[in-house]
Amino acid sequence: MSQVSLPQSLHPYLPLTALAPMQDVTNLWFMKVIAHYGSPDYFFTEYFRVNDTSRLNRSILAAITENDTGRPVFAQMIGESISDLVRTAKELCNYNIAGVDLNMGCPAPRIYRKNVGGGLLLLPEKVDRILGELRSAVNDRPLTVKMRVGFENTDNFYEILDIINRHSIDLLSLHGRTVKDMYHSSVKYDLIAEAVSRVHCPVLANGNIDSATTAVKVLSQTGAAGVMVGRWAIGNPWLFNQIRQALRFEPITPVPLVEVRNYIDRLWQTPTAATMPERARVGYLKMFLNYIALSVDAEGDFLRLMRQTQTEVELFNLCDCVFLADKNKTLALAPLLKI
Repeated sequence: MSQVSLPQSLHPYLPLTALAPMQDVTNLWFMKVIAHYGSPDYFFTEYFRVNDTSRLNRSILAAITENDTGRPVFAQMIGESISDLVRTAKELCNYNIAGVDLNMGCPAPRIYRKNVGGGLLLLPEKVDRILGELRSAVNDRPLTVKMRVGFENTDNFYEILDIINRHSIDLLSLHGRTVKDMYHSSVKYDLIAEAVSRVHCPVLANGNIDSATTAVKVLSQTGAAGVMVGRWAIGNPWLFNQIRQALRFEPITPVPLVEVRNYIDRLWQTPTAATMPERARVGYLKMFLNYIALSVDAEGDFLRLMRQTQTEVELFNLCDCVFLADKNKTLALAPLLKI
């Protein structure tokens, strides 16, 4: 088998950063939006659904084939059919991908009930077979895994870590909650630290990395090779640059709310904007604003009023009042409200 290694970080003297794959969020358009404010070292696609009739989703594939951010992109798969996962991995290797990533962490019930995503954590023997076959198929570039510390508990955690070692996985992105925890409980960074000491590959610490300060603290606590940031990068796309500033012991640059207002404009200009009904488009933007709002005011006034708006005019009038009223006001460096 060929030796494989991770693509070199663009910041080789700093820990790695990655944007977590988020279904219906981390498409090509959002990667480009994030890149405008400061790219992570690595991107991961939304997951390609894999089954006996699946074909590569063209929209997700565009995040690879049309990506001009200058950052490596890992292609993520989700599924449980070994032959179809192998087939899909081989197809993906025909494209300019940084590696193939297997999703073993998705906490959505409609997903894990099919024994895919986080559901695989209940089936260590199946994981062993899947990774064995994928490792044989993906032998000229990295094979990576994204997972959680367990399904309902951590009974299988160490067994699965040993399976990851057995099949020479090149990178582990580890969310420090169980599948059943979803996003609500505290993150078990101690288990991420145990994974770092147990597996032979680099580990990205994932889970509630909500600020540059948190990133530095988690890296120190876990010894991880880097951090993977998901939802908090939606609310603060400057976060990856801020993390690099903190790691270089530089002052973290606060972002004026005027700049955040420009970010909101970018989010509004989706590629499908012209064909989306106004109500749907407003609802889609609110998905992003739900995270931005957490770092705007500690009282939650903007969050509450934003959710009450129904039209484009109402929403943008509110945004103008909040983000353009005081040119000296900045986005908080850490969320003022918790989800």
